[in-house]
Amino acid sequence: MGNCVSRSRKGKFVINENNNCFVVNMPHKKHATSVSSEETNKMPASTQQEPNNDFVEGVVCKETDLNENEMKTFELGDHGKVLVVKQHGQFKAVGTKCSHYGAPLVTGSLGDGRVRCPWHGACFNLTTGDIEDFPGADSLPCYQVNVEKNGDVKVRARKTELETNKRVKKLALRDNNDERTFVIVGAGPSGAICAETLRQEGFTGRVVLVGDEPYLPYDRIKVTKAMNVTVDKLLIRDQTYYDTNSIETMIGVKATELVPSTKEVVLSNGYRIKYDKVFVATGSSARKIDIPGADLKNVCVARNVDDAAFIQSQLNKDKHVVVLGVSFIGLEAAAYCVDKVASVTVIGRDNVPLKPVFGATIGGRIQKFLESKGIVFKMNNGLKKCISDDAGNLNSVELNDGEILKADLCVMGVGSTLNTEFLKNSGININKNGSIDVNEYLQTNFEDVFAGGDIANAPVFSSNNEKVTIGHYGLAQYHGRMAAFNMVGKTKALKAVPFFWTTLFGVSFRYSGHGKAVDSMIVGDLEKMDYTAYFFDNNDKVIAISSCGPTPGPIVASWAEFTTQGKTIYRKDLESDANAWLKQINN
Repeated sequence: MGNCVSRSRKGKFVINENNNCFVVNMPHKKHATSVSSEETNKMPASTQQEPNNDFVEGVVCKETDLNENEMKTFELGDHGKVLVVKQHGQFKAVGTKCSHYGAPLVTGSLGDGRVRCPWHGACFNLTTGDIEDFPGADSLPCYQVNVEKNGDVKVRARKTELETNKRVKKLALRDNNDERTFVIVGAGPSGAICAETLRQEGFTGRVVLVGDEPYLPYDRIKVTKAMNVTVDKLLIRDQTYYDTNSIETMIGVKATELVPSTKEVVLSNGYRIKYDKVFVATGSSARKIDIPGADLKNVCVARNVDDAAFIQSQLNKDKHVVVLGVSFIGLEAAAYCVDKVASVTVIGRDNVPLKPVFGATIGGRIQKFLESKGIVFKMNNGLKKCISDDAGNLNSVELNDGEILKADLCVMGVGSTLNTEFLKNSGININKNGSIDVNEYLQTNFEDVFAGGDIANAPVFSSNNEKVTIGHYGLAQYHGRMAAFNMVGKTKALKAVPFFWTTLFGVSFRYSGHGKAVDSMIVGDLEKMDYTAYFFDNNDKVIAISSCGPTPGPIVASWAEFTTQGKTIYRKDLESDANAWLKQINN
């Protein structure tokens, strides 16, 4: 991997295949209009040139089977199902399942020109099938639609895409005449999506992905949910994908310095890479609290796959586990361990878990639920020290109140440190907490240096573009995509709407929005854990929403779509009908 000094001349674009697929509606009535000729011209040549036996075509429904702004799933013969949407007088058809974890999109939220997954908030464009918000990586298959004169809605689809319900976008080929080099520092979710989006958007120069973990980018959100899963099952893309698409991967290598004045990234293996543009997404590292015994072998964190593998190796029915921290990570670790060990005790400094996110009332109900599963809580407390036995192994812990607990394993989930220390002499403006201020295009104070993911203090659209540092997988992926657009000159401003979730003992908790709430309103049955909660600021404006249970349905996904459209509601708007705002989406 030699160094590459960039020149300012353009390289030619060599594209495998058109990235997009479009629908065609044959107009026969005033309300059933066709897509533009520009969109029709963008239809992939392969759709017209490939053998007919690779495709299936058939009538899936009548035009009258869908109302405006409605979506339904229909069978396409015996080959599979398609999701058909009627919007703006046009019919469109895409895959039926979210490419992330397979959620049925028909139960999700229909936005203006896109559909949002009900489980985790991923978004897909209805015209192209492209993924536009995350989590996930793959796009949806997008099928050709024709509305016949008799009102039949006919769909033509590739058989393999009906089976997989996923589509990997085609990428630009590397052109050796294009001497530009784009470097991505950080091989986490943000860096991974940035790398492939650069190629998807036609960048033909050199792409270098640098990561300090000894693994290719992987799905980190499973680390505390399924600690027995090996890294090969978590990879976002395998090595073949990166090699085939000329994305250089330098794994197990740290960036030690960034020099904007000479446009160089200095690496721990001795390389100095000249860059034209660089995206920094180095994420964060889990930290331990500074107490006696914190360095004992069986005192650990739960951040990466190696941490998870170590915790998994320590679990048996004789072990006593202590978890410090009542965040999502701490509670997920406790829930995973509790049926595999003698006891699990969670220690938190608040009076209830998850209080900063859900408030005291919901946090208290979650604690009661987890206690019913065998987890013991020691709240309004903390760890004073970790105590070893004569062999130097963790034996017990002492709490701040003096209580001694038996402990063979202590998992600390108490926060993280942003990985920006290597930038301290770069001239990049770094905040006291280690975060980096970026604009709506994810640019730092150097226009060719972009930053995203955990380390970015970036505008949040749903919070009036207030700059916030948020560490979350889906948002990090979104940052990677948007950074790539702006790096290749396809200027796009952030429209970030945070979407969080956790699943504990099969019960899902979802949350969208951001801000410090001063009050909340719960609609539904909190005791049965079947509710929607609205969170308000000082002006009674709804700044976030959360849900649990079957009754709310995709309401959190709908809220994310609602706020993406720049809409707001206040407490007074909920008083007569808490669901009235749902009718405003797309209107």
